[in-house]
Amino acid sequence: MTGASSPAPAGLLAHRPALRADVLLSPALLHGSATVYLVKDPVSGTSFEIGPKEFFLVSRLDGARSLAEIGAEYGQAFGRRLGEAHWQRLLGLLGSRRLLAGGPPPQPPAPRTKQVEGTLLRGSVRLVADADAATAALHRPLRPLLHPAALAVGLLVCLATTAVTVASAAELLRDLGWLLRRPVPLLAVASALWLSTALHEFAHGVAARHVGGTVGEIGLRWRLPVAIMYCTVDNYRYLRRRRHQLAVAGAGAFANLLFLLPFCLWWAALPEGDATRRTLGALLLLGTAQALVNLIPLPPLDGYTMLGHALRVTTLAPASATYLRLRSRDPVAAAAYPPRARRLYLAYAAGSCLLVLLLVAGAAGAVWYALTP
Repeated sequence: MTGASSPAPAGLLAHRPALRADVLLSPALLHGSATVYLVKDPVSGTSFEIGPKEFFLVSRLDGARSLAEIGAEYGQAFGRRLGEAHWQRLLGLLGSRRLLAGGPPPQPPAPRTKQVEGTLLRGSVRLVADADAATAALHRPLRPLLHPAALAVGLLVCLATTAVTVASAAELLRDLGWLLRRPVPLLAVASALWLSTALHEFAHGVAARHVGGTVGEIGLRWRLPVAIMYCTVDNYRYLRRRRHQLAVAGAGAFANLLFLLPFCLWWAALPEGDATRRTLGALLLLGTAQALVNLIPLPPLDGYTMLGHALRVTTLAPASATYLRLRSRDPVAAAAYPPRARRLYLAYAAGSCLLVLLLVAGAAGAVWYALTP
């Protein structure tokens, strides 16, 4: 005697829809008191947030499993079965955003018609028509230097250069004070630092290409009297490996420190008191400060982005401020935050305040020392 088999699903639940293969799904991210996932259409550039339950369903739309099978998995995970009405709403949302395979193709965004945007005082200009292709061309010859062994050597070089700078900080601060009173070498140092900033931006793009990200735009942005290069990296928030996200965010500071190596060797070869040595010493001090300041976990610096990736959290600073306000005004609502969120936001708020105080005190002390005869 054989047991009765369960009936095959019928109607909508028998369908096996699939998400488009190129749709991007982020890892789980803490956003305020909630856990969210980001969904992005790389063609149209649109993105939106979904919760853990919706992610559970969307991530299983692979064309192999039926809606009934996914619904059974959902019931085991969350203790609730899904009806056709729920599936109709979810598939309607994905279909309206053109994220399902076999549906209407997505509409790419309208091409940007202006190379230059803004005014004379504030604006930007795109420098290449296809930033991703340009970065790919730059990435190809640099690929051997991005091998883990080569990067390890580069990291040791950066640490050695930084150690030399820190050990010689007193001398370099005096050189900085000397430089500030001499316009010609000051202009040379400012030009070298501007070049280092440009390399910083390109390093973000090359690192993104190396780990599977894309580059959206390369250009020049100005807020007179300051003009800097920029490189917009797309999609790296959707990389599955945390270390890849950290590598993209930290690549700029790494490039800044590597840039200083030849100047450090040149500086070390010159006798004390030499004008060129004093100029190079000021460059070493300012360049190292430029790189290390970028690693500070305060917005909008790269260190803040790295901390967000490391902790898998979005809008860390605003969320911490929101939590603190809620904690003072409505302790009951603040207590409803998950324990991890409460600890994280409180720690970041306290740590960032202490960090700002230390930075202000350190900068004031350094300026005083540099300008004291």
